[in-house]
Amino acid sequence: MSRPVRRGVLRTVREDLAAARRGDPASRGDLENAIVYSGLHAIWTYRLTHRLWIAEGLPGSRFAARVIAQIARSVTGIEIHPGARIGRRFFIDHGMGVVIGETAVIGDDVVLFHGVTLGGRGGDHGPGARRHPAVGDRVVLGAGSSLIGAITVGADSVVGANTVVTKDVPAGSVVTGVAGTARPRSGHEGVPTL
Repeated sequence: MSRPVRRGVLRTVREDLAAARRGDPASRGDLENAIVYSGLHAIWTYRLTHRLWIAEGLPGSRFAARVIAQIARSVTGIEIHPGARIGRRFFIDHGMGVVIGETAVIGDDVVLFHGVTLGGRGGDHGPGARRHPAVGDRVVLGAGSSLIGAITVGADSVVGANTVVTKDVPAGSVVTGVAGTARPRSGHEGVPTL
């Protein structure tokens, strides 16, 4: 392993630990978080499996990525497909039941709570077809929310608990209900600030 890769890995681990401290008021410190937070275990495993998924010229790397991801799912209760693209400082709080599909794209500083689904609705299976949601930077996805299909949730938005989102959400919105309806954010929703 080269020195720049090691520095990059350490920086990423530090950022993920800092995101856990910011995202969870019950956080008691980096060592405890690194040992007991299943969301951190899931994202760190994802980062490994994603590297395997995108590795070109490495026979069996995609198969290995899927096997490792399934083991992580069994251990953490969080399913992240190795093909998903996830940004920096991503935090999953109480992650049990989180599902992130293969073509999902997640920006930086995003927080997910338990039971969140970034799922597809079927349809186009061709190469390069996006079937899962794209989530902008600094978005908070409440417990049990479901984002379905090739939709986009704009930056700085909040999706309320148990909301079902099937249409694009403009940046700076709050989305609630089934099917979710968006309204401009007032800034007083009481969500964690990153």
